[in-house]
Amino acid sequence: MSNPIFIVLILLFILLVLFIVPQWRLKRAIHQVIRIFREHNAIGIDNSKTIDELGMRSPGMLERMLRGRDYKQYALRALIKAAIIQTTEDGRLYLSEERLLASGLGGNLSSLHKGTGQ
Repeated sequence: MSNPIFIVLILLFILLVLFIVPQWRLKRAIHQVIRIFREHNAIGIDNSKTIDELGMRSPGMLERMLRGRDYKQYALRALIKAAIIQTTEDGRLYLSEERLLASGLGGNLSSLHKGTGQ
């Protein structure tokens, strides 16, 4: 294999690792976070849960070093910013199904309802 072709392939691989893989992992984590909220029935303000009740507490430093990056925390922040996950005055979280459907993500996640599917 010639050197220029090899270099181009290496650069394409680096671009894949730096840009495409993290986006794919974030999208996957968004699905996981929504599934967690549905499994815990944290849908609507009346069923809001704490982050501990949802099992979404940020891992400690040692756990992060041993397990690698957990994209669920990034996904949770993105969903809160998009107002799909909403926060009550006392810090509890809940999924707004209306906002989820309005966001366009809802159609892609219909198989995730009540924890069925992946």
